Amino acid sequence: MRRYDSPVSDQSPNPTPDDVPYRYTAALAQEIELRWQDEWDERGTFFTPNPVGPLTDGQGRHADPSARPFFVMDMFPYPSGAGLHVGHPLGYIATDVVGRFRRMCGDNVLHALAFDAFGLPAEQFAVQTGQHPRVTTEANIAIMQRQLRRLGLAHDPRRSFATIDADYVRWTQWIFLQIFESWYDEDAVRPDGGRGRARPVSELVEEYAAGTRPLPTDVEGVPEGATWADLDEAARRRVIDTRRLAYLSQTPVNWAPGLGTVLANEEVTSDGRSERGNMPVFQRSLRQWNMRITAYADRLTDDLELIDWPEKVKSMQRHWIGRSTGARVRFAVQGGEQVEVFTTRPDTLFGATFLVVSPEHPLLDEVPAQWPDGTSSAWTGGHASPTDAVSDYRRQAAAKTAVERQQDAGRKTGVFTGHLAANPVNGELLPVFTADYVLMGYGTGAIMAVPGGDERDFQFAEAFGLPVVYTVDAPEGTPPGARTGDGAVINSSNDEISLDGLEVGEAKERIVAWLSSKGVGEGTVTYRLRDWLFSRQRYWGEPFPIVYDEHDTPIALPLSALPVELPEVPDFSPRTYDPDDADSEPEPPLGRNTDWLYVELDLGDGPKRYRRDANTMPNWAGSCWYYLRYLDPRSDDVLVDPALEEYWMGPGHGAQPAGSTGGVDLYVGGVEHAVLHLLYARFWHKVLHDLGHVRSSEPFHKLFNQGYIQAYAYTDERGVYVPAAEVVEDETSPTGFRWDGQPVNREYGKIGKSLKNAVSPDEMYEAYGADTLRVYEMSMGPLDLSRPWETRAVVGAQRFLQRLWRNVVDETTGEVVVSDEEPSTETLRLLHRTIADVREDMTGMRINTAIAKLIVLNNHLTTLERSPRSVVEALVVMTAPVAPHITEELWARLGHDESVVHAAFPQADPRYLVEDTVTCVFQVQGKVRGRAEVAPAVGEDELRALALADPGVQRALAGRDVRTVIVRAPRLVNVVPA
Repeated sequence: MRRYDSPVSDQSPNPTPDDVPYRYTAALAQEIELRWQDEWDERGTFFTPNPVGPLTDGQGRHADPSARPFFVMDMFPYPSGAGLHVGHPLGYIATDVVGRFRRMCGDNVLHALAFDAFGLPAEQFAVQTGQHPRVTTEANIAIMQRQLRRLGLAHDPRRSFATIDADYVRWTQWIFLQIFESWYDEDAVRPDGGRGRARPVSELVEEYAAGTRPLPTDVEGVPEGATWADLDEAARRRVIDTRRLAYLSQTPVNWAPGLGTVLANEEVTSDGRSERGNMPVFQRSLRQWNMRITAYADRLTDDLELIDWPEKVKSMQRHWIGRSTGARVRFAVQGGEQVEVFTTRPDTLFGATFLVVSPEHPLLDEVPAQWPDGTSSAWTGGHASPTDAVSDYRRQAAAKTAVERQQDAGRKTGVFTGHLAANPVNGELLPVFTADYVLMGYGTGAIMAVPGGDERDFQFAEAFGLPVVYTVDAPEGTPPGARTGDGAVINSSNDEISLDGLEVGEAKERIVAWLSSKGVGEGTVTYRLRDWLFSRQRYWGEPFPIVYDEHDTPIALPLSALPVELPEVPDFSPRTYDPDDADSEPEPPLGRNTDWLYVELDLGDGPKRYRRDANTMPNWAGSCWYYLRYLDPRSDDVLVDPALEEYWMGPGHGAQPAGSTGGVDLYVGGVEHAVLHLLYARFWHKVLHDLGHVRSSEPFHKLFNQGYIQAYAYTDERGVYVPAAEVVEDETSPTGFRWDGQPVNREYGKIGKSLKNAVSPDEMYEAYGADTLRVYEMSMGPLDLSRPWETRAVVGAQRFLQRLWRNVVDETTGEVVVSDEEPSTETLRLLHRTIADVREDMTGMRINTAIAKLIVLNNHLTTLERSPRSVVEALVVMTAPVAPHITEELWARLGHDESVVHAAFPQADPRYLVEDTVTCVFQVQGKVRGRAEVAPAVGEDELRALALADPGVQRALAGRDVRTVIVRAPRLVNVVPA
């Protein structure tokens, strides 16, 4: 056992005074912390044992069968070149505290940290400097590993990795192929009794070949009534490829010319720009990989009820998925194809007075050559013909993103297409408009407009002079406008059906049944969620494990050909354009290495020349499954050993209730990933679950969103942020602060590079030590709330640790000064109340209040002549999750050979939690007039008698009779005079 037995050589600016050479200073903290971190590594202190396989604890033992598994995890970091600032460790420290606490409570805790290493920043740096992204990324990882190790985080180092590691890329590509080789059978029964799950494509082929599943009739080259045997190989591939969960399609995409790549909807900001780089984004139609996440829309929505997540995040996912129940209705178009619309209010169909289709709608590929008779000039946009009007409007719409089109909806732009459509309930001919607020990617790309029941439709009708028909009754005198509330239905009947007088719910059911009987509509469900666009025109990402044959058919590579690694390229950047060049074309950097792009392979038909996919996967791919790699980081044969997934994540494992979905026990991270990483990971996990690779049906059982640490930021007269560290307080400044001699304005903001208010943890390590930083960040406030950073306040956390040190170690001699005498009853009561409260607070992740109670106990010990060993040891153990280094040192000095990490967390003795007396307050008409110390079990009659006999109560009554006495035993008696 290594001990600290001699004074430290302090080279810091504030050295330890000679008369107190053993004072707990930043220099001593650093010596202790670095030494114990080396000791932990040498011993394998944080090696988490699996129940089977090569990973054991530091003494070569597998998991203790009596210990409950507990899997705690952080959202893993992207390795930035700037390293960490003090805002980053908040979540990492919190999970470390929870993990250490649960380990002390007897759980087998799995806690590890990996790196999300593919990403645009490294690629952009490579473009600017020519340095390979791998070199940049690995250097950044090394910086972050050093900073995180310095915090003393109890991660199992054997389970760490980066998403760019070849063996990790191999399994990411393998999962993609599992999705590619799967389809979604909506009728298949799942083990939980629900319907719909992924199945291997091979089973679909077997059903087609056996004739047990009819062939689709909407695939090119598949005639009506054809059998599988009638189709050639190309037609069979087209049939299968339309059903895959990962598929290629000509898709409207978000094209960012300034970045040279396409983006998923989730990566476009509310103002129509790229989330990274803030570049303009345009709509283009390109052949891209997509993931059929929409097949899981219902399960992704419904299963939110089964997991312990913040309601805010659940609401965000429900909104993003956007499930709506309604009806599809078909309108016959004169001289054209019918138009199908989806509506959540089919009961208002009699109030439809026009239709609106997206500018991309196929109906507009052919429009009438002339305006119909009676066309209003307000409808034409000043054009001589529908052809000119529609062509011009389509061109304008193509220059906008989907987000911009939705934001511009209030402007009510649009033109009449020249088409007329028949309302199926009354035969009236309705004009068909096109407007860019209707998106082809959502619903059917067409809406029926009911201006009497929808505010947006009403505004459009007013702008273009279109009729308004009300289908919901309203009181007399109701002003004109859309009637969006419920009410009795009016103006809604024909010769076969009448909805008049019905309430909305019944009217919906009746009209849907009528539409279905006529073959012009049916009830259905739609979703806001779109399939996940999965191609990126970038270099720094996972290559697709796909090659294309001479027919441009995608072919999966075998596992033996994985990983497909990135080649060297002459230029790391995709071809970028002027950010506003909407007509530009993607050109990915991988396409420039033709030696890699074209390859000769034998995939079973003899050697042939194939072409690789020049796109890469998005950076979200690696983060969709990394939690599984923590369980089995050395596996080469399977994605994850089923026994390990069952142990760490299976339904009902550990403390999870029987029948739970399973998943990570505690996942901590920011709310900003609610509809990106979290939704994508749930989708991938459900596919893996359906295919039998995992038993858990959700990846993350409990989610906790930590708040942010904020700090003061300063702007000059231009509104430009200046370095906060260089700002000084100055009473002569009109704002109270100056930078470079100029007045600056102060504000609060999230810590980061953009606000130039970052504080490095390295500064805190140097000035105070890692334990002080840990205690300060955990004591700043509730974990789920944002909190202000104040460097000067850190000293309070340091003083707590200094007092703890002095309660054990003499600052002059370095000797242990605890006493072996029995503690007083008063001290024992405080100790066991602290144990009970800290246990409860730690369990509830109220770490800040737990620290406050530890401080109270610690301060109490400073009032004693000598600290009792039994109390000190309990305090050290309770403090260890928050301040692991100093407590490890004190634990060793107190004579223990085994690490405090493995000490049992104290249990409160119920005897000392019972109060001998409590204070009962006596009130007269609500005002305090007296008090008495009484037994906790005192009866109401005794309290009533004590109160009425109290001199203060008697004075307040002043001879008046008593109307009633209200007793709330044992703490309150309220006397009410007559």
